[in-house]
Amino acid sequence: MLHECRSLLDASIPRDRGLALNKHDSHRPKREPPRGILHVPAALPVGGHSRYPPAEALAPFVEHYWTVEWDLAAPQTAETLPHPSVHIVLEADRAEVYGVMRGRFTRTLRGQGRVIGIKFRPGGFRAFVASPVAEFTDRKLPLQQVFGLAAAEPEQQALAQRDHRQAIAVLEAFLLQCAPRPDPSIAVASQICERIAADRAIVRVEQVAAAFAIGVRKLQRLFGDYVGVSPKWVIQRYRLHEAAARMATGAAIDWPDIALELGYADQAHFIRDFKKLVGRSPGDYLRNLTGPARD
Repeated sequence: MLHECRSLLDASIPRDRGLALNKHDSHRPKREPPRGILHVPAALPVGGHSRYPPAEALAPFVEHYWTVEWDLAAPQTAETLPHPSVHIVLEADRAEVYGVMRGRFTRTLRGQGRVIGIKFRPGGFRAFVASPVAEFTDRKLPLQQVFGLAAAEPEQQALAQRDHRQAIAVLEAFLLQCAPRPDPSIAVASQICERIAADRAIVRVEQVAAAFAIGVRKLQRLFGDYVGVSPKWVIQRYRLHEAAARMATGAAIDWPDIALELGYADQAHFIRDFKKLVGRSPGDYLRNLTGPARD
C-alpha cells in the first residue's frame, strides 16, 4: 500500500511540470454548484466551500482541489452523499487518505476551522498506489502511512498557506513528485463513471457493459482495482444523487415516477434505499428543505 514519494527538498520539478503549476495563477474556482451536499436548497449558495481545477499534468488523476472554511457562533452539522472518489484531507490536527466511503459523511463543525482536500477522479488514485483501490474502501488512513515520510513536508506547508492557490501549489508539487503511473485503465474507469453520472437512463450494470463493449465480470474487476466499489454501487449512488438534487430544486416530485425513472422496481424500494443512505425518507427530507410533502 505504501508508495514512497521523493522529498520536495531533494527533487526538483521538471520544467514542463513547473510551468503547469504556474498556470494555477490564472485558474479560477469552479462555478458550477457541487453535488451531493445535503440539506441545502439549490437556490442557496454553499458558503465557505471552494473548488479549484488541477494543473494539466494531473488532470487525468485529480478532479479538483477543495477547501472548506467556517467561523460559527453555534455548532452546525454538515452532511454529504458519497462519490466514487478517493480524497486526501488535510486539517490542523490530521492529514488522511479517505477511501471511497459507502455511507454519507456527517461532521459537526464548531468554532473556526479550515480543511483542504484533493478529490481524485474515479480510478485516478490508482496511479499513486501499488495496491487495488478497493483496499482503501470505507477506510481512513494517515497520509504518511500511504505515501511515506515525504508526505510530512507538504502536510505542514500546505496548511501554512492562507492563500488557497498557494496551498494547492504545494499539494500539486507533492503529487507530481509521486510520479503517477500512466495507465489506460484509469481513463476507462473515469469515463465509465462520468457516463453513469451524466446518463440518467443507466440503471443496470449490463447497460454499462454494453455501452463500453466490456464484459460484466471484467467491468467488475476493473472497478474493484481502480474505483474501489462495484459498478452497481456507482449506478445506485448516482441515481440517488439525482433524486436529492431534484428535491433541492423545490420542484414538485411524483414519487412513483421518479422511482421508476431511477431504475427501482417500485416506490417502496426507492424509499428504503434513500432512507438508508440519507437517514430519512424522501418525504421527510423534502419537508426539511421546502415544506410539507408526502411519500
